[in-house]
Amino acid sequence: MRRATLFLAFPVLIGACGRDAPPPAPAPDVQAGARLYAQQCAACHGAKLEGQPNWRQRLPNGRMPAPPHDESGHTWHHPPEVLFAITKYGLVPPYAPPGYASDMPAFGDKLTDQQIRDVLAWIETHWTSREVLDARAEMLRNARKR
Repeated sequence: MRRATLFLAFPVLIGACGRDAPPPAPAPDVQAGARLYAQQCAACHGAKLEGQPNWRQRLPNGRMPAPPHDESGHTWHHPPEVLFAITKYGLVPPYAPPGYASDMPAFGDKLTDQQIRDVLAWIETHWTSREVLDARAEMLRNARKR
């Protein structure tokens, strides 16, 4: 009787172990990402991902202009989870110093997590040079080792 009970309970126990793990995210929809980027991001980061002029120099209000998301900028230097968090929550700690003033809004109340992933996937399709792809791959490998 004990063996039968344990045998019947085993599948329930195994099933409960994975209950807290979220399901894997669907594959990004790059075309949807392109549309969302045009609607939500292009006004600041440029229709061609070129960023605002003189993006490395502070504006008169002390804030930094929107950087480019093409290969000339620094977006590709960041791991996907950092880009996701900055897009969802804005440029706040731990991704900026406490009190840092930024024009980068949080999109967590405007875009779903999947939509944010779609936009980031579309941006990533523009990183095509061997130099950037190799440097990004090495950066991601090193980040996983930590």
